Amino acid sequence: MKSYTIPVFSTVLLLTACSGGGGETKNDSAFKYPATRKTDTVDTYFGVKVPDPYRWLEDDNSEETKKWVQEQNKVTFDYLAKIPFRDKIRERLTKIWSFEKTSVPYKKGKNYFYSYNNGIQNQAVLYVKEGLNGTGRVLLDPNTLSADGTISLSGSSVSKNGKYLAYGLSKAGSDWVEYDVMDIETGRKLDDHLKWIKFSGVAWKDDGFYYGRFDAPKGSELSSKNENQKVYYHKLGTSQDKDVLVYKDDAHPNRSFGPQVSEDGRWLVLFSYESTSGNALIVKDLLKPGSDFITIVDNFDNNYGVLDIQGTNMIVRTNAGAPKYRLVSIDIMNPGAASWKNILPEQKDLLEEVTIAGDKIIATYLVDVKSKMYVFDLNGKEENEIELPGLAYCDGLNGDRKDSLVFYSVVSFTAPASIYKYNITTKKSSLYIKPAIDFNSDDYETKQVFYASKDGTKIPMFITHKKGIVLDGTNPCFLFGYGGFNNFYAPEFRIDRSVFLEAGGVYAVANMRGGGEYGEDWHKAGTKCKKQNVFDDYIAAAEYLVSEKYTSKEKLAIHGRSNGGLLIGAVMTQRPDLCKVCLPQVGVLDMLRYHRFTIGRAWSTDYGLSENEEEFRCLFKYSPLHNVKEVAYPATLICTGDHDDRVVPAHSFKFAATLQANHKGNNPVMIRIDTNAGHGSGKPTAKQIEEYSDMWAFVFYNLGMKY
Repeated sequence: MKSYTIPVFSTVLLLTACSGGGGETKNDSAFKYPATRKTDTVDTYFGVKVPDPYRWLEDDNSEETKKWVQEQNKVTFDYLAKIPFRDKIRERLTKIWSFEKTSVPYKKGKNYFYSYNNGIQNQAVLYVKEGLNGTGRVLLDPNTLSADGTISLSGSSVSKNGKYLAYGLSKAGSDWVEYDVMDIETGRKLDDHLKWIKFSGVAWKDDGFYYGRFDAPKGSELSSKNENQKVYYHKLGTSQDKDVLVYKDDAHPNRSFGPQVSEDGRWLVLFSYESTSGNALIVKDLLKPGSDFITIVDNFDNNYGVLDIQGTNMIVRTNAGAPKYRLVSIDIMNPGAASWKNILPEQKDLLEEVTIAGDKIIATYLVDVKSKMYVFDLNGKEENEIELPGLAYCDGLNGDRKDSLVFYSVVSFTAPASIYKYNITTKKSSLYIKPAIDFNSDDYETKQVFYASKDGTKIPMFITHKKGIVLDGTNPCFLFGYGGFNNFYAPEFRIDRSVFLEAGGVYAVANMRGGGEYGEDWHKAGTKCKKQNVFDDYIAAAEYLVSEKYTSKEKLAIHGRSNGGLLIGAVMTQRPDLCKVCLPQVGVLDMLRYHRFTIGRAWSTDYGLSENEEEFRCLFKYSPLHNVKEVAYPATLICTGDHDDRVVPAHSFKFAATLQANHKGNNPVMIRIDTNAGHGSGKPTAKQIEEYSDMWAFVFYNLGMKY
């Protein structure tokens, strides 16, 4: 590929005029942004008056908001179109993206099910084959359901007899899912059609299934609060209005439920949630239709996942009394915690994933954010380790209770996931699928470092770059982070990062507090009024990369999405001098009102609520929207989707308007609003490539990189 130096654009070339609606937004930058109307809206929190002049942008249905979106996109896309190597990046990214991708298969009855993408199909296709060596046939191809690939498969479940497939479809990346049913043998779609399902899978029982649904929203289906979810049973061949109500909790409208049915069909398990952390647990004996639910856990202090039920004995992975998780046995007839029996007691490393296959327990542990895998008998006695490469992550454990084969994937920062099969009888692993990709993984290396945060806490970070790189402070660097909701970012191959690595970039992933890298204590150390720890951890990561001469402030770009978008918004408003480029993507940026939209209130266990005085003062101190000052900010590209019904785009809209009104420098401060797109799940390949091509064009240009 030909390389050339990026030309410096003249200010005149990039001036873009765009009329607004009689608004008041002004700034001293070199760019002319759309005028954004201000109002005198003010809220009072515990005696503190908080202006919210752009609240009208919360109305996603208003014509004024739609016009604002069009005008902002015109400025952004006019700017991006003038970057001369933007198309080259898209071409190269498309070529790298075009490799076969297969999911870890799972077995139901005599059939194996898996998804497959031949390269750049907008959506993966669901396949089925009889036996491991059978010929796969298409079961469901979402690409045939829309011209632009914006209808995606969002959940599927095979009936216990292997006869039916219930599958959910999402439009434009929405969390709302509509379920249909298919006869697997014939591929015939049945008449069953279910709507208003969100945050719920289905759990089969006989010729029907349990699921959770909401009432049809009375306001905007993209931003209205989601309340009063109920659990129903749907019998095949009947209309949704005939579904039987199984469970509801009118006294607690913010609770949601997830159903599960034991393999033997006897027990209905209901997980109850009030937030993204912790769940209650109740079960019902389906052999006794008139019986009441039995309460196993009646609080939301810890997490519980049920692996199996044999008779009245439940096998549960939990962090109750074990911040790094343990595997326990619970007698449904005597469920008190004092009677629980450890199968796998808590260890120094995080018990991350467990499955039961071939009457063995297969468990993966997270050791400094890298995977280790072990085999135990059903009593918890260790039998052997399944060897994995060093800096890698194991995911997608799939196995059947009575089958001797277990499938799993192994991925690193420099190579896409390969799928392995492990034979429990022979205790041997073998490669099942290794994708071929137009990216030379052997040219790159990953190392893990541990750096000190502001309070001295040691934080792990992965750093990937070309072998033989010179650490002289001149390398462009891209620092990614998340730091929340007990999630973690172990080694993973991100296709879009490949163009940055090929261009000599350093890619770093910081594993801050707030995530789940080291269990619940690590998570809680970055929540509510301790959230500043997350930002401090990330800032310290950037400073480490500069001090160790991986890069310099003028060569550093920072990025995060969703809760990570909050991270970038908080860091750039606290430390606008830290870096050259900021990319807050689908971020939670208004910390005083996030809980008023869709499922936002469920995030309060991580964030707290502005309704509580102590938590308000903590939120107000770092809320990105409320901490924008009249200073020069780094080059900023805010990214969101107009159909995002998880983190509603109003967060990004209001933040962009506020930044543009206060920015005093010459760097671009822009927003890219993807139309007919949501939070990210199910986004078609074409849209992903477009978005990442634009992101990298923005990064490359503003870091002064060659391509």
